[in-house]
Amino acid sequence: MTELTEAYGFRGRTMLDRDGDKIGKIDDIYEDKQTGEPEWALVNTGLFGTKKTFVPLRGASPVGEDVRVPVEKAHVKDAPGIDADGELSETEERQLFTHYALGYETDGDASTGNGHDASGPTTDDAMTRSEEELRVGTERREAGRARLRKYVVTENEQRTVPVRREEVRVEREPITEGNVDQALDGPDISEEEHEVVLHEERPVVDKETVPKERVRLTAEEHTDEETVSEELRKERIETDGDARA
Repeated sequence: MTELTEAYGFRGRTMLDRDGDKIGKIDDIYEDKQTGEPEWALVNTGLFGTKKTFVPLRGASPVGEDVRVPVEKAHVKDAPGIDADGELSETEERQLFTHYALGYETDGDASTGNGHDASGPTTDDAMTRSEEELRVGTERREAGRARLRKYVVTENEQRTVPVRREEVRVEREPITEGNVDQALDGPDISEEEHEVVLHEERPVVDKETVPKERVRLTAEEHTDEETVSEELRKERIETDGDARA
């Protein structure tokens, strides 16, 4: 954090928000009417710097050639529009203090000694401290799809099949008492033909469709553990001034 008197040298520098994002170019420095110390920076914001916005210098610090302030760029963007006429009225200053959640005191407020909410409407004499807590659950989403597809492939299958065939074989038998009658049956000399029909077996192929198995898809549920990490913000309360811990 810089001394407030150094803020006079901020003119012409680039102002950055607390995350390092560019807010705009510092055009002028406005002083507190009671203390005479630098309190507000008039910054050229908006497209091409066409808008002038007041940003508090409380907590401002140089970062190289730039100046960083502990406020968000979006908060500056939503600041009330106030004419830059060289001096802030009490009403205008109160609007800025309220917007940036800064304590605003007039001479009357400082002398009462009563506690009040300096960042907005007065509520009670207590301040609420809040924290972000992590809530972890699960959500069901589609992780992928599976499908069954049946297609046809052709395979060559060979089998050996025994086949039978008939062949002609000449058999000769001598004339005996047992076949002499058959041998002398018919003319003595003649021309004659005998025909024998030959047979053979050939392979016959036929195809039959036979069901082999049933296939289906089923989804099985498995439980895994995953570790999640998240940054949580926690409010802390500290005292300033003469308050005792």
